[in-house]
Amino acid sequence: MKTLIKTMTLLFVANQLTTTTIAQVQYQQKNDFTLTINGTSTMHDWEMKTSKIACNATFTFYEDGELGGLTLLNFTMPAESLKSERTGLDAVAYRALKTKQYPTITFNLTSAAVSKQGTVISCKGNLTVAGVTQSIDIVGAAQINADRSITIKGTKQIDMRDFDIDPPTFLFGQFTTGENVTITFNLTFRH
Repeated sequence: MKTLIKTMTLLFVANQLTTTTIAQVQYQQKNDFTLTINGTSTMHDWEMKTSKIACNATFTFYEDGELGGLTLLNFTMPAESLKSERTGLDAVAYRALKTKQYPTITFNLTSAAVSKQGTVISCKGNLTVAGVTQSIDIVGAAQINADRSITIKGTKQIDMRDFDIDPPTFLFGQFTTGENVTITFNLTFRH
């Protein structure tokens, strides 16, 4: 009988140790964001940046404060907020992105997984560029800051042709850009 009671007690304690409370917290990105797009061309490499983005996220936390999950992530960015150091390059990019017809670039999360330590977030979602939506995977490094804000950094390579974007040409077709671009993001969410 004593063995049965001890076993039941141990099972109860073990169950209590593995069961943790998870809290959901809504976060917003507020002016702590940079997104950079880097590409190549037959003339020179190029770069465009923006910090104008509207982004919301809902994170879950274990009772010990460790990041447990991501249940909502969406962003909307004005396509013409992307700027380079050359207005000519900007005009070529906006034409390729069809910004007059499709003025925004959006991402909506469909699923996410957070590493056991809460330091890596793997996301799957729908990215819409130039009116074309594709499912993509994005991985970011996550850090909970002292003020409980969350910073996420990462990179993603995208083939422009996946979004029906022909790599832009300039100077009457003399120079062309590469098909792939690399997106680098660094954002901080606050609640």
